[in-house]
Amino acid sequence: MDVQDFLIQGEGRDEDKREAWQLFQRAYERQMKGELEEAVSLYKQSLNLHPTAEAHTFLGWTYSFMGRLNDAIDECHRAIERDPEFGNPYNDIGAYLIEKGEFDDAIPWFQKAMLAKRYESPAFPHLNLGRVYEKKGDWTEAIASYKQALALNPDYVLAKKSLGRLISSLN
Repeated sequence: MDVQDFLIQGEGRDEDKREAWQLFQRAYERQMKGELEEAVSLYKQSLNLHPTAEAHTFLGWTYSFMGRLNDAIDECHRAIERDPEFGNPYNDIGAYLIEKGEFDDAIPWFQKAMLAKRYESPAFPHLNLGRVYEKKGDWTEAIASYKQALALNPDYVLAKKSLGRLISSLN
């Protein structure tokens, strides 16, 4: 996402949107440095000025790094309420459910992510769905999901590795 996308979302004053964008960027930088409490604070400040689906999703992602999976899922639900066309929070909910061991509950979230109109990484839910099927022992569906991830992004290294590992384990 770039500043232009951020600035056109929803109602609000342009000054608030710009400041929210700057806070969002600072939050992301802190998150990537592992300064998670500071990232949470900055994402919340950004959301208070100009709430966006992205900021909710990234706040959820930060919570997941902190092991706060239920809070992460809650933020993804807020993101979906704000923008149901944004694919990331659907995929993220599914990924958090995998972490919680709730494989069957994760499947519909990946399917919703696949249908989202606004998603920069459409291969992700296919890979994650493959992970679920692999955990469930459904090798055929897992292979098909990994192949679909690669069809969408031929350079997706994790999908290549997952597919190769699974096929070699079956031989």
